[in-house]
Amino acid sequence: MGTDISEPLLLPDSSKIQAVDAERIPEWKDQITIRGLVVSALLGTLFCIITHKLNLTVGIIPSLNVAAGLLGFFFVKSWVGFLSSLGFTISPFTKQENTVIQTCVVACYGLAFSGGFGSYLIAMDERTYELIGPDYPGNRAEDVKNPGLAWMIGFLFVVSFLGLFSLVPLRKVMVMDYKLTYPSGTATAMLINSFHTNTGAELAGKQVTCLGKHLSISLAWSCFKWFFSGIGDSCGFDNFPSFGLTLFKNTFYFDFSPTYVGCGLICPHIVNCSVLLGAIVSWGFLWPFISQHAGDWYPADLGSNDFKGLYGYKVFIAISLILGDGLYNLIKIIAITIREICNKSTKENHLPIVREFQDGETSELLLEQRKRDEVFLKDTIPSWFAASGYVGLAAISTATIPIIFPPLKWYLVLSSYVIAPALAFCNSYGTGLTDWSLASTYGKIGLFIIASMVGSNGGVVAGLAACGVMMSIVSTAADLMQDFKTGYLTLSSAKSMFVSQLIGTAMGCVIAPLTFWMFWTAFDIGAPDGPYKAPYAVIFREMAILGIEGFSELPKHCLAMCCGFFIAALVINLLRDVTPKKFSQFIPIPMAMAVPFYIGAYFAIDMFVGTVILYIWERINRKDAEDYAGAVASGLICGDGIWTIPSAILSIFRINPPICMYFGPSLSN
Repeated sequence: MGTDISEPLLLPDSSKIQAVDAERIPEWKDQITIRGLVVSALLGTLFCIITHKLNLTVGIIPSLNVAAGLLGFFFVKSWVGFLSSLGFTISPFTKQENTVIQTCVVACYGLAFSGGFGSYLIAMDERTYELIGPDYPGNRAEDVKNPGLAWMIGFLFVVSFLGLFSLVPLRKVMVMDYKLTYPSGTATAMLINSFHTNTGAELAGKQVTCLGKHLSISLAWSCFKWFFSGIGDSCGFDNFPSFGLTLFKNTFYFDFSPTYVGCGLICPHIVNCSVLLGAIVSWGFLWPFISQHAGDWYPADLGSNDFKGLYGYKVFIAISLILGDGLYNLIKIIAITIREICNKSTKENHLPIVREFQDGETSELLLEQRKRDEVFLKDTIPSWFAASGYVGLAAISTATIPIIFPPLKWYLVLSSYVIAPALAFCNSYGTGLTDWSLASTYGKIGLFIIASMVGSNGGVVAGLAACGVMMSIVSTAADLMQDFKTGYLTLSSAKSMFVSQLIGTAMGCVIAPLTFWMFWTAFDIGAPDGPYKAPYAVIFREMAILGIEGFSELPKHCLAMCCGFFIAALVINLLRDVTPKKFSQFIPIPMAMAVPFYIGAYFAIDMFVGTVILYIWERINRKDAEDYAGAVASGLICGDGIWTIPSAILSIFRINPPICMYFGPSLSN
């Protein structure tokens, strides 16, 4: 998945490079502005809401970096233009300030994912405990901790900053010496650089207009849908039997969701097709086949959410696919990392590095390279500061986390922090090579290990909390290195990148819990038949129980099926790596296939509609599709996300939709 970028990443011709050399680079303090932080907070709030909505519905989070960069550019440009028209003297909007805004926003909404609001934190709540069943072995009433605003904010503050300090001393090694690509960071830098040229600014203006138009359409449509959604979970366009009632019962229908269609436009075709294939395999064949054996493989009179019945097959087979995919990629990334570090020659031959020097362009590119190096190294972050920051925060966290989660003893927290920097390095290095962060995989490993060590007396809560500790560190460390790469290519100060990450993380520690609390207060989170199923809550709690109890309580043949799908995930990933690209590009991704196994097929239909629209668009006009598909997708996702706020307010005040649009079989005469 690593990308070999052979073009110059900044302005290619000599006159422009001279302009870059002569360009005044703002001091690092001037790159962080009040207006930038205000815009960052607003966009961070919006993207936290979007991330929560996706987390609590399907668990697939597309990259919103393009939308963050585009909207940041639009808001500050509009701000500058408006105040300038009134006669005020306003400092110009630079690409360095744009980069700081991007960094703040991504750090903020990143905590809506790594904070566990759709996974390990909500897996501790009473609803998930009751859903699995009080009589289920290993599922104890004592292992329940319902969400609370105060403890969630406190928990995020004590765990979210350590990852930022863990790898700061290695920024030069990762970005300049190894020249790791960090594809998302590189793409973001190219986007921001393009905004701040005349041609790029013109295109950015058109993209913002496109985004705004589709945001308005999405917002209006979501509002219109609300009027027909009635009371309960079976009304409205979200339950429209597009392909008939028979397929509707197996969750095959188009639910008119702008968010999922937008995700389909952003996600690669292979991801969308993998999700649809997973839906067809599970809801089209596997679950109907297992249902035919009700009364033999499992008691026929069980409820739809009983783990001793069909529900157990859905959850555990999905877990086996997720673990198989995660384990394979973890081993692969670690192997690549070890090989690349040990083999010095790969620095030139195999690493997906940016090739700065090409024939005929050496002097121009050398000038550009020197300028980037000079700016990146100018404002140093002392190693003693990073080390003392990590040790100090680890001490505070080690003392605090056992107060929040008593089963997770201080020595277990401390041992996690001792090994965390090594895991953070592996994840950051792997992300630089492949653009694939395995933070959730490291978190699941921590979950299994700590849950099994603590045992039945508190192992569930301890394992889930340890998962959060590990996920937070390795995720934020990889994000920081991505941002260093972006800053390096946009001539931004490393110190401003670090400070903006700290500010964005602090924002996220408050904004992410507050926006989650809006969902928690307004909607029935975790209801298996509702719109906010929180699918990963059950999966993560079951993983913790599995680490304690083993496989003894699985339904008949479930363990054999889980082993089969686990091996299948390994084999499919291996095939994707060993077959030629012309064939491997059509091999599905097991992780993407696993999502609909548990949730349903409806969102796979929506995402496939998005990928079909993009495919046709690319065939008609590829240039337009490349320029505007991201803006259209972001508009659809943001519009639907914005409607969540008034919808939640209406729900809090118990104002229900006036109409229930319901579909059922016609009555025979």
